[in-house]
Amino acid sequence: MIKKLIQLVFKYITILVCNYYTWRVVRVCKNCDKNIKVNGFSIVTQNTILGKNVNFNGMKITGGGEVVIGDNFHSGEGCLMITQNHNYDTGSKIPYDDSYIYKNIKIGGQVWLGSRVIILGGVTIGEGAIIQAGSVVTKDIPKFAIAGGHPAKIFKKRDSEHYEKLKSLALFN
Repeated sequence: MIKKLIQLVFKYITILVCNYYTWRVVRVCKNCDKNIKVNGFSIVTQNTILGKNVNFNGMKITGGGEVVIGDNFHSGEGCLMITQNHNYDTGSKIPYDDSYIYKNIKIGGQVWLGSRVIILGGVTIGEGAIIQAGSVVTKDIPKFAIAGGHPAKIFKKRDSEHYEKLKSLALFN
């Protein structure tokens, strides 16, 4: 009896925490769909635009650049997107000055990021791409590519015919 009560309490606490994380993201982002799912601690900026059916399992978006994420996006735990960097090249001080360089990030629909993926500003990730856990994305990743490593490199492509068939049937997770 006590075990079931503890499980029930834990279930409701989990639901409350996830609802709180969702509320925080929806409150801050520039635009997002009502069907967003935030299952872990997540932070976005006011320059974040989210598509439909976005799923964060722990996402931190930082900086002054814009981040656009397409429909049916999924992330693993502990992912990070960085849209600004210190001005170390043309600044007035070393190692860097007080000014920043902003770079946008664009992520297509049906993209899946594994846990602890880092995406740097200026990157575009194409539709249907998959990024392996622990990767650092420093350059664009094309549509249907599967990439990983530090820096992330393409090592495989998805079956585009199978992908398009599932997409036409609207079979999204």
